[in-house]
Amino acid sequence: MRLNNQVALITGSARGIGREIAEAFAQEGALVIISDVNAESSAKTAQEFVQKGYKADSFPCNVTKSAEVEDLINKILDKYKSIDIVVNNAGITKDNLLIRMSEEDWDAVITVNLKGVFNVTKTAIRSMMKARKGKIINIASIIGVIGNAGQANYSASKAGIIGFTKSIAKEFASRGITSNAVAPGFIKTDMTDKLSEKASEEILKNVPLARMGTPRDVANACLFLASDMADYITGQVIIVDGGMAM
Repeated sequence: MRLNNQVALITGSARGIGREIAEAFAQEGALVIISDVNAESSAKTAQEFVQKGYKADSFPCNVTKSAEVEDLINKILDKYKSIDIVVNNAGITKDNLLIRMSEEDWDAVITVNLKGVFNVTKTAIRSMMKARKGKIINIASIIGVIGNAGQANYSASKAGIIGFTKSIAKEFASRGITSNAVAPGFIKTDMTDKLSEKASEEILKNVPLARMGTPRDVANACLFLASDMADYITGQVIIVDGGMAM
């Protein structure tokens, strides 16, 4: 029970990778806060966790709205008194070639993926400063490291998360707070399930381990960073990509 008695907030955790991270944390004893823009989905996931015997609660939030984030953090602190771990996972994609990319699609991705991380971290880290401990884990992407045609907005947002992670690590290390990022490669999710067989085969040609990752592969990296095994690790990016970016 590596996270026993820890309160962990995971954004975008009603489904997909975020849900898997939340479940991995819950299995290790954490009280997990399921937070998603969809209130019904958040509540459903938390209820399913409780039925499995996990400690879980749900608080919906649109991470792009600073007032909603402030309300989210206050509600968690009022009820549970602390936030020990934050995983900034909420994110979207709106892919297109740059020449065809609308300003709206650029703004939407940057706002959710990057501003959302800013909003949640800035608000949650205040209580961590008082406690002089805390773990910030930001979900970046291999695309933020190597880039990808048709994903200029997504790549920029995820590269921005990496820079933000390192800056926060330097700002708050003296308060006992660590800040790290996890950069997944091609992970088997609803999004990758929509790829054609040919597209999947082309991707796998660039993955030395010759398979797509699973959400649990990403969750395990987050679990390590959230645990006391990573207390002396900060400002780092753990790439979970099967060797693709070597």
